[in-house]
Amino acid sequence: MVAVAAHGQGYDLQALPDYAPQKTEDPAHCHGAVCHGVWGVIRISGTELTQHLIHLWEDHFLRRNPNIRFGDYFVPSGFAGLATGTADICVIGHSAWRSDLVSFEQVFGHPPLEIMFATGGFDERKGNTPGVIIFVNRANPIAALAMKQVDGIFGAARSGGWNGTRWSTGGARSAAGNIRTWGQLGLKGAWSTEPIHVYGLDHTLSNWSELLQRVAFQGGDMWNPAMTEFVRGGTEVPADVRLVNAVARDRYAIGFDLMRVIEKNPAVKALALSRHEGGPYIPPTRETMYRRTYPLSNAVYIYVNRPPGKPLSPRIREFLTYILSRQGQRDVVRDGMFIPLNPQADRDQMGRLN
Repeated sequence: MVAVAAHGQGYDLQALPDYAPQKTEDPAHCHGAVCHGVWGVIRISGTELTQHLIHLWEDHFLRRNPNIRFGDYFVPSGFAGLATGTADICVIGHSAWRSDLVSFEQVFGHPPLEIMFATGGFDERKGNTPGVIIFVNRANPIAALAMKQVDGIFGAARSGGWNGTRWSTGGARSAAGNIRTWGQLGLKGAWSTEPIHVYGLDHTLSNWSELLQRVAFQGGDMWNPAMTEFVRGGTEVPADVRLVNAVARDRYAIGFDLMRVIEKNPAVKALALSRHEGGPYIPPTRETMYRRTYPLSNAVYIYVNRPPGKPLSPRIREFLTYILSRQGQRDVVRDGMFIPLNPQADRDQMGRLN
């Protein structure tokens, strides 16, 4: 179990690998002696939201690798540095947009290496990139949905879906997969003929909409045209709050939003979700986000330019090894923005460095 104390502290990180700098024999730096650490400059392009975490990683890495130098550049979206070759590492608070991946592949002819460095938040006030919560009015008897049903409610007929920059017809479905009444979800009586009123956040470069498209729509980008869309910015009341309030007032409504907003309104309730029809149905909790068993858990990523079949440079590989180590994940907890990786997710990402 995940023990979480005040300020997001208390995750059990003991199962993660301990970091120890590699031993390197380099006459230019050690005069023939065996030394610890790596040498060179690591150029990092990051978003402003990840700046504090990146500085924690750099400070603690430098204590073990004093011959490294960092060059940082923080902008609202940091992927351009990787695509233009002015950065070695791109740290962003979401998965890369398809437009970012296309621009990178047009320059280098291959996709970047993607490393998940943390799970998105749950309900932290400081947290960023939280998982997506599907919720309904408290009067609704429904308690759980499968991803296929989520697609049927929020999505529409499509000819396929995107897997990175590649289009596939594997995610195609017809209008027969649409779910537009509560009776189609098994609700009886007066509910059976009532239409489902769908509410959601804007679709333009929205991490939460993109996560639904990637997981529930199998990469498709066709949405239920009847959805009431709440666009962020330009109002005194945030869009996510207005969305929750709308579902609270509408007995036949369903929406997707963030737990830190949903949990404040007693007139709505979050639903458990399953990747497959028939379950298991997983409730959205800090534990299920950390274990990544909740289907709409979010994540944050690092991207690097590694040509196929080529190894990472020693200094880049060493820095990424630190980030995925117990010490680097402890920095994630200290920062408080994201949830650290669980041991299995961490092992999976470590394997991608080889």
